[in-house]
Amino acid sequence: MPVFRIGEAARLLGVSDDTLRRWADAGRFASTTTESGRRGVDGAELARFATSLAADTEEAVPHLPASARNQLPGLVTRVIRDQVMAKVEIQVGPHRIVSLMSAEAVDELGLEPGVLAVASVKSTSVVVTLPQPPRDSLARASLAKQQSKA
Repeated sequence: MPVFRIGEAARLLGVSDDTLRRWADAGRFASTTTESGRRGVDGAELARFATSLAADTEEAVPHLPASARNQLPGLVTRVIRDQVMAKVEIQVGPHRIVSLMSAEAVDELGLEPGVLAVASVKSTSVVVTLPQPPRDSLARASLAKQQSKA
């Protein structure tokens, strides 16, 4: 299982490094020490904690029952509209969700920057990929592998 550095884990959760350290110190999740002596979080523990944070958010932001199970509460950050259509941007944690809808729907919902909204996503397919590690991480891994062979 991978171990994420505190900074990496904080970015994945959309919080600051300091917030994540405080949560670890308070016992909200278990942290570990990496081989290099830095504080880290086991991937499985981070997944468990992320799931509990999401559950806390779901309880704090009630929404109507719907067949779409992927309901993402966030803040409207931008609305661009013309007479017929509008583009609405919602910040959901570290993610930006963009929705195209009628200008009439924007008016009916009262959507404007700062409004709490829930983006509901319903899709028949989801593509999963693995992120490429940064080039410097590849270089460090290659160097470490070469040094371990020596």
